[in-house]
Amino acid sequence: MPRIKLVLGDITAEEADAVVNAANSSLLGGGGVDGAIHRRGGPEILAACEDLRRSHYGKGLPTGRAVATTAGRLPAGHVIHTVGPVWSRDEDRSALLASCYRESLRIADELGARSVAFPAISTGIYGWPMDDGARIAMETVRSARTEVQEVRFVLFDERAYEAFAAALDA
Repeated sequence: MPRIKLVLGDITAEEADAVVNAANSSLLGGGGVDGAIHRRGGPEILAACEDLRRSHYGKGLPTGRAVATTAGRLPAGHVIHTVGPVWSRDEDRSALLASCYRESLRIADELGARSVAFPAISTGIYGWPMDDGARIAMETVRSARTEVQEVRFVLFDERAYEAFAAALDA
């Protein structure tokens, strides 16, 4: 099981073998973490994502899946893009959210990454309740079979940090 750390801060500033992008299925940038990673990482990330769209993901990256690109100008080795589910009151999509973390770690293993920085996937504009998102993230990372030695959850604000701290202690 990887060592788990919590960081209050900006994921685009993390020095890690890989940072995870909470992407939308287009892979072409968006708001929140996705937009910040594309802006700070520069045009190399967008070019790599456009190549992926042309070669393998013409209809976009499916929810729960993950794929890696260059990190461009970020202080990380790679960006692992994963598409989180939009939260639904009527449908349990927690398996898809767990898949984002599991698939990202699988890609990290393929890359030989030893440190991975995650955002709180789906808890922003996709509306996932923070406490539940933190619980799913922790349970999934703790149970994952991975060679990754350190997982950092890089949380944007105090509310997210507190939710992840409670899930870490649970």
